[in-house]
Parts: sequence; C-alpha cells; structure tokens
Amino acid sequence: MAAEDALIDVHTHVVPQDFPAYAGRHAAVPWPSMAPAQACHRHVMVSGKVYRTVSHQCWDCAVRRDDMQRRGVTRQVLSPMPELLSPWMPAEDGRTICRYLNEVIAAMVAESPAQFTGLGAVPLQDVALAIEVLDELLHRQGLAGVEIPSHVDGVALGDARLKPFFEAAASWGAAVFVHPLRPTGMERLVGPAALEQVLAFPGEIGLAGASLISSGRLAELPELRIALSHGGGSLAMLLPRLRHAWRSMAPVREALAGDPFELARRLYVDDLVYDSATLRRLLEVFGGDRVMAGTDYPFVIMDEDPAGSIDALDVDPGLRQALRAGNASRWLGLAPP
Repeated sequence: MAAEDALIDVHTHVVPQDFPAYAGRHAAVPWPSMAPAQACHRHVMVSGKVYRTVSHQCWDCAVRRDDMQRRGVTRQVLSPMPELLSPWMPAEDGRTICRYLNEVIAAMVAESPAQFTGLGAVPLQDVALAIEVLDELLHRQGLAGVEIPSHVDGVALGDARLKPFFEAAASWGAAVFVHPLRPTGMERLVGPAALEQVLAFPGEIGLAGASLISSGRLAELPELRIALSHGGGSLAMLLPRLRHAWRSMAPVREALAGDPFELARRLYVDDLVYDSATLRRLLEVFGGDRVMAGTDYPFVIMDEDPAGSIDALDVDPGLRQALRAGNASRWLGLAPP
C-alpha cells in the first residue's frame, strides 16, 4: 500500500479473553472476570454484574486484521477498555491488573507488529507505582505509551499530585492517550444508559483537557505527547471562553501561562466527532498537525468508515496524509508511513 493510503486508527480497545482470578488481600475488590455469552461473545463481569458484553473482536488478532482490511486501516493502536484501568482499586491490585493488561496487549503487538501498536495501563492511584509500571511497559514490553482515564477516581489530571507521572512520560517519550471514564454529570442525563458515551463523554474529556491547560501542565512540559479521545470533547467550545477570561479576568490571567488556544495546540486529538463541520473545527482549533484518525473499534459507537470521514473534508493531499497516518506516527514515535 502506498504511503499516502496508510491509515492509523489511534482509538481502538482491547478486552482480554479471560482474566486471572483475584489473588489480592482486600475484600470486595471490583476485580473483572469473563463469563460465556452468545457465540463469539463474552460478558465482562465486575462485582458479580455484567458490565458489558463484548465480541471476539476485542481479543482475536485475526478478526481485528480482517476488519482492518475491510475498513482500509493499516495499523491499529490497541488500548484497554477504559473501565479496566481501575483507578478505584487498591494500588497494589491496580498494579496487578495493569500489568496483566500490558502483557495481553504486548502479546497482541508481538503477534502482528506491522498492524498493531500498543498502549498500556498504569495504576495512577499511586503515582510512584504508575511510574514503575510505565517504565516496564515502555522499556521491557516495547509498548508505545499509555492510556489514562480522564480523572483518577475524582482527581483531575491537572492536579499537582500527578505531575511526576507526566514528567516521566515526557522524559521517556511516551504517547499518552486520555479517555473518558465514569464521567461527571451523569445524574443530569435522562434516557438509556448508552447516553453516557453519547452525551457525557464529551464534557468529561473537555474538562480533562482544560485541567491540563489551567494547571500549567502543558506549558511546563512542551515535549509531552498527549492526545485527547473523542475529538477533545467540549474543549474546542470551551477555549474561546477560557481565552476571554484570560484576557479580562486577573485571576485567570495569573493562573495561565499564555493564550489557551496556543497551549491547546500542544495537544493531539482524534477525529471521532461523526461530522465533517465539527472535524473542520478541530482542524481550526488544534491544527492540521494534531488531528488523527480514531474509531473506538470495536464498540457500537465506532466510526465504521474512518477513511471516508477524512476524505469527506476534500483537503489537499499533504493534509489528508497527515490526518490518516502522519500525525499519529509522530505522536506514537513511529517512523513516517
């Protein structure tokens, strides 16, 4: 396939086919397990309840490769289903589940290194342990980076307690992917449970991105390669308000290290917004060198035609190639396609 036709999907998820039995020392830990479901599917069980029913697409490399070929995807970035990041677990249990997820993803990458790149998990509820596991997954297991939740059991990503983790990620050149998890505002939604992903995820990821700006983290760590999923959610709409406050309100001006729009352009975002006009807005806000293809494969909310979403923009060939694969390669630290 020609380089201009390469397409890297930065937003796909893995669920292991099985989990080890809980071997920790705490009671009532929400340790995941798997139970049989209908053909080619398994139930993800947490605390004795079905959290989600998933298909073999989540763990079967051959199935994933077939789906990639049908959709014109040349490389998938594998990351855990966000609920499995488990920042509410006791720290040592969090380390155990994250290490297991990292082993599973590293094995999938080893099976198909030309098609898969891996992002692991770290127990951010204990920053020292998170840095330890980050070191392992980068330098022993060969993963490209890490997926982290939009908050750590209620602690904002911009909180000073998490700063050492981001410093380590920046120093080691890790790609960091931020995904919504247990979003705020759920009590305001009226309708089916699926509205969590549809309506609550955008606000959650927007606030996570804003906290990285307002805390000074992006200004302090310009080399940090960090991406927001779901198009950065509401962040593109929040930035004009934040810029106005930076210009007109002394406390905000003193808190920020510069123009919020300029700081936001240090972030990467995926293009999972389902709408050409919104995608064009992402290009205006974050820049053509910061937007990447992402589908949320294999879940029901995924973009079924990632190439078509980019081609619908009718942009010049250089920008088209950047959106399809060039920007993702730079974020991941891969050689250009």
